[in-house]
Parts: sequence; structure tokens; C-alpha cells
Amino acid sequence: MTRIEPVRPPYSPDVAERLAAMMPPGVPPIMLFRTFARNLPMTAAMSGWGGYELSARLSLTLRDREILIDRTCARCGCEYEWGVHVSFFADRAGLSGPQLTSLTHGRPADECWTDERDRLLIESADALHDSAVIGDDLWLRLARVFREEQLLDLLMLCGWYHAVSFTANGAQVSREDGAPRFADVAG
Repeated sequence: MTRIEPVRPPYSPDVAERLAAMMPPGVPPIMLFRTFARNLPMTAAMSGWGGYELSARLSLTLRDREILIDRTCARCGCEYEWGVHVSFFADRAGLSGPQLTSLTHGRPADECWTDERDRLLIESADALHDSAVIGDDLWLRLARVFREEQLLDLLMLCGWYHAVSFTANGAQVSREDGAPRFADVAG
């Protein structure tokens, strides 16, 4: 049961403007953004950062970004945000069915991960989730593959999606129609 009811149309002009800025043209606002709109100053403040994280300005590739987001959301038990990202971005990011299963239920060593870069991203999301620290060995391996600006984006992206997961889980945001569930990619 949703704890904070999302705003519903017809939206006031300021809410409609904010929601339109958060979505691609012609796409109705998702439940999470409609929930955020219950606190419009907060929504306005976070829009810049959220927009950066999903933009081409992020120094990580779309695939990097989605591996980190899907793994972070899965580890946080945030089926809502995981489902949104799998629905909208998994195909564009080139994530296969076995890789989605692994991101949700598996390990970085699963055989579907043949690229060291992908495995490092999963290890990083796991380390940050488990201890909020990247150990020295993992950092050295990351630094051989990722530039400093990418490492900073990696750290902040994982933190951002912890915050998003905490909000979606805490407010018990209702799933989007047609969004996949964790069980849909069970091995």
C-alpha cells in the first residue's frame, strides 16, 4: 500500500511544469516523480542532479550506468526503480536476459560477464552497498580501467540510487504498469 499518494492529474501548473521537465516529451510521469511532486522544492532541487545522472554528460557509458543502477537497486531490494530501469534502458544498454538475472540475483563472477569492465562495475556496486567503501585492491583494478571523472561518477551514481531506492521503498511507491519484477528474471 502506497504511503505517500502520488499527485494525480489534473496537475497544477507548477507541478505540471516540473513533471514535464523530468520526463521525455510525450511520456507520462512515472509514479516516483509524481510522489516526489508532493514536495516540490525537494523535487526542483534534485532535478538537476537526477538529470545529470541520466544524461550524456555523465562520463560513464549507458551500459556502465545501467549495470550500476540495476545492481544497486536490486541490492537495495528496490523492485520499483529496478523495474523502471530494466523497462526503459536494458535493451538500449545491451543487457542480455542472463545478465539481468545475474544483476538481480547473481554475482560478478557469473559466466555471463565476460568483460572485466562489467564485472568491476558489479563489484563496485556490491562493495558500496555492503560497506560503503571500495577496498584498495578493487580501487587499483578500477583505476586501470576507469578515468578519475568516471570513478567519481560511479561513486555518486551508486549513492544517488541508494537514495532513490530508500525513497521508493520507504514510501512504498506502486509499481509501474507492465514493469518487470525480480521474479521475472529469476534463474
